[in-house]
Order: sequence, then structure tokens, then C-alpha cells
Amino acid sequence: MKNTERSKSPKVLSLYSGVGGLDYGFEAAGFQTGASVEFDADCCASLRLNRDWPVIERSIFDVPTQEMLEAAGAAHGDIDVVIGGPPCQPFSKSGYWASGDSRRLADPRAGTLGAYMRVVQEALPKVLLLENVEGLAYSQKNEGLQLVLDMISKINRTEGVRYKPAWRVLCAADYGVPQMRNRLFLVAQRDGKKFQFPAATHGPVGSDLLLGAVEPYRTAWDALADVVVGPDEDLAMRGKWADLLPSIPEGENYLWHTERGGGLALFGWRRRFWCFLLKLAKDRPSWTLQAQPGPGTGPFHWDNRRLSMRELCRLQTLPDDVLVVGNYRAVHRQAGNAVPSLLAEVLGREIRHQLLGLPALASPLKLLPPDRSPAPAPAPLKKVARKYLPLVGDHEAHPGTGLGYRAVARAAPAKAAGRKKVATVDRS
Repeated sequence: MKNTERSKSPKVLSLYSGVGGLDYGFEAAGFQTGASVEFDADCCASLRLNRDWPVIERSIFDVPTQEMLEAAGAAHGDIDVVIGGPPCQPFSKSGYWASGDSRRLADPRAGTLGAYMRVVQEALPKVLLLENVEGLAYSQKNEGLQLVLDMISKINRTEGVRYKPAWRVLCAADYGVPQMRNRLFLVAQRDGKKFQFPAATHGPVGSDLLLGAVEPYRTAWDALADVVVGPDEDLAMRGKWADLLPSIPEGENYLWHTERGGGLALFGWRRRFWCFLLKLAKDRPSWTLQAQPGPGTGPFHWDNRRLSMRELCRLQTLPDDVLVVGNYRAVHRQAGNAVPSLLAEVLGREIRHQLLGLPALASPLKLLPPDRSPAPAPAPLKKVARKYLPLVGDHEAHPGTGLGYRAVARAAPAKAAGRKKVATVDRS
């Protein structure tokens, strides 16, 4: 972006920037990233490689807000939008089951919410956008969301402003992202204007599609069809189960090889995590990309291999000029943690028009993948490799939530401690 264009653009202060998923989306919506705060070295290297905006490579806890404003060339109250997705593992789906209620707020990693709101209070941007896992607002376990709302109320009282938060869990595929990814977004404007989330523009085959209200979901084929894998990229699947993947159909996972699936009974029903041996289907959006995949964790390409750097970026709708640096694990982590940039572009366009009073953009979305339908038919399946045949047999199905092997193992020490406490009381 030319300097003259940058000077006219509304300015963003980016917190917990990661590889820049939100930033690139807001850039496509006509914003300028004034400064980016991120402590992960790989993410910072990727950001510096791709853009010339200032990157502060330190923990947000160690960076004064004034330093952020100076890096962005902005004064108190001048920043148009503070954006960021504080990493909050205690409120993820796994954290939802592993700990309850206030225990998640006691987790030190939950302090990232407070750090984000500290910057909001000290910078007083015109708008704030906070992205997080959908578990932040789970029914009956929404103490993380309530904490944010309480902090916004406190800022309003102490600073004499009127941030009016609106929040919603959005599915990225509903806005053209070729990935089923649910995330919570909270938007608030300093002068009390209420943000209206945009209606879905894409959907599955159904009545809305037939009536022309939405377009069909963008699919994995739409995103990946023209990607050419470089000769230096080693994308072969690794591990014990690598040779089993070719016997699983597109759009299926290990459940195909259970007594309720269409293959051989190699596993117990729901005894593995959902992403185990999960394969993309050309004619559907991808499932959520994982940030820390193991050797058997998908989604995998329909060609029975791992996804390339460009393919990971395409499924996250990062711009094609963006490169993610590091080894494969680092690239996958950066891409998997990103906010889909197209969804950020959609929200950025709405924020600039609704809350900043700028003209609506009439041009098409920059980061929307092209429609390449129809997708080719799936390739024929291969037979199950001989080395897996001894696994065929009766396998116990998962007994239900909280009753699996790991849950029982985690509960055993607590039960033992309870029995010991009762015995001590009895002796006294």
C-alpha cells in the first residue's frame, strides 16, 4: 500500500496479531495496521516478511499502551479500531470440559482478556473488535464473556465513554470462507452506536439457497484446485496410521473403519478424536484447521497427504502474497491459529460503514475464493493395508461424555483424595 493511501486509511492497532489473519482482512477492507503486538518469534518473522507495519515483538503484558500508540503514530483516542484475539485456552472446547466455572478465570492464561481490555482503556479507540473461541460464551459457563462485559462497563464509568458491546458466534463458512470454523466476535463503539452483524451470505443446499438468499458454500475445491505444491515441500503423512488414510473416503474420518461405518471394524465408535484421519471433501468446506496437529490429525488433503503452506493459507483466506515462515509444524501452528481473513474483511467493511461513518465499499470482496464448481468426483479407494487387518474385530464404543478412558483416569486421583479425606474424618 502506498504511503499516500496509508495516510488516508482508518488505523488499526493489532493485539495478539499472530500471523496476521485479522490484519490482512482489515487491510482488504481499507484499513491500515498502525502497529502489531505479538510475542511469538515465528509469527513476527512472517509479519515482517509480508508487510512494513511496525511489529512489537514482546508480550503484551510488557508493552505499555503509550509505546503501542507511538509505534502506530497515534495519540490517545485516535486509533480507529483495536483488533485482537486474546489466546484463551481455558475457554476452548477442551477447556470447557476439563475445568468448570471460576476455575477457568483462575487459569493464568485467562489474563490475556484483561490485558486486551487494559489497552482499550488506555488507548480509547473509536471501536474495539475482540475475537475468541466460541466457548467464551457457552451457556451456563460464560464467565469469560461476562468478565469482558464487566470490564467494558467499568471503562465506560471511569473514562466517560459509552462502548456498547454486541457479540455473536459466527461460522466462517457462512461468509464465503471455505472452512467450517466457529468463533465469537465482540464489537463495541465508543459513542454508543450498536453494531449490527451482517447476515450470512453463503450456506448449504437448502431453501435459502433455492430462493437465492445466499450463495453456495465455498468449498475446499474452490480454495485449493489451482495450488501447485513445490518440489521442496515434503507433505507425506507420517506415523503409524499413514497407510490407512487411502482407504478412507473423502469427507470421512476414522469412523469409516468402525462397526457403524462402511469400512472394516478397526476402531471403537467415537474412541478417537474427531480429526483423527479426517480427509477433506472436494465439494464441501474444510473442517476447522488445527493449530497443533499430531501425525494422525487432519484434515488431510484428498490426495492422502498433509496440506501445504499455500493450501493452509487458502483455507484461512490469507492473501496469496502472504508467506508463512518456519518449519512445517511452525507454519501449521501459525496458520491454524489465524482468524480467516475474509471474515475479517467482511466485519471490517461493516465497521467502517456502520461505526466510523465512512462510505460503504461497493467493490467485490477481495479475499473471497472463486467459484470453481463442480468439483471432480472422488478418486477410487484403496484396500486396507495388510498390516492393519489384525485389528479387525469387536471394539467397545465410547460410553459417553466424561466416561472415556482419559476422563476416568483424570477423575481417579480426585476420588482417591476424597476417600482419604472421609477416612480421616471418620477416625477423628
